[in-house]
Amino acid sequence: MITLRKSEERGHFSSDWLDSRHTFSFDTYHDPRHMGFRTLRVINEDRVQPGHGFPLHPHRDMEILTLILEGALEHRDSLGSREIIGAGEVQRITAGTGIRHSEANPSSQEGVHLLQIWILPEKTGLEPGYEVKRFTGREKNRLWPIASRDGGDGAAIIHQDVVLFTATLEDEATVDHTFAAGRHGWLQVFAGSLLLNGLALQAGDGAKISEEERISLTASGEARLLLFDLN
Repeated sequence: MITLRKSEERGHFSSDWLDSRHTFSFDTYHDPRHMGFRTLRVINEDRVQPGHGFPLHPHRDMEILTLILEGALEHRDSLGSREIIGAGEVQRITAGTGIRHSEANPSSQEGVHLLQIWILPEKTGLEPGYEVKRFTGREKNRLWPIASRDGGDGAAIIHQDVVLFTATLEDEATVDHTFAAGRHGWLQVFAGSLLLNGLALQAGDGAKISEEERISLTASGEARLLLFDLN
């Protein structure tokens, strides 16, 4: 069964420096029909204006992934980490017993476009942690893991039974994915358009996937996507 979550149906917050789209309930946006999916809790698509950002704030007991699509983001945290994360990089934070961090656009001219993802960890009270991995420059028309429990193929390590894949598909290219018995999926398109088992998705659209042994993704023009394989 595949259930579409159209881009325009997402929650929306806008201010003079931030435009944010919420796939699931987040902050002041609350929809009991969309509280997350399996262990996937948040997918936010954010655009941050130059020189602005999120001041120091706390998290705990959450796996947080930030993917930079365009621009750059400066990260500082209570572990002592300080780094500028660029386009094509994914940052993983294990909030665990508690971490405080800030996120800001360091540019005075260019905006930053990012996806932030929260995944519930397999257990509470983990030691806080942090890492950054690159996910660009990889072969097109193939699903590549960028976050997983075992960190295989250079993926960031997350403390949950989830594999997060990304792919860049050229026009009319197709990739397939097979789910093991009892597994579920979430597809998020962040550029271009594609067909998911014949269903059309555009940039910003998502899809909940359950009781499907195999899916086929075919691009209409170049398309970029995330695919979560969830327990």
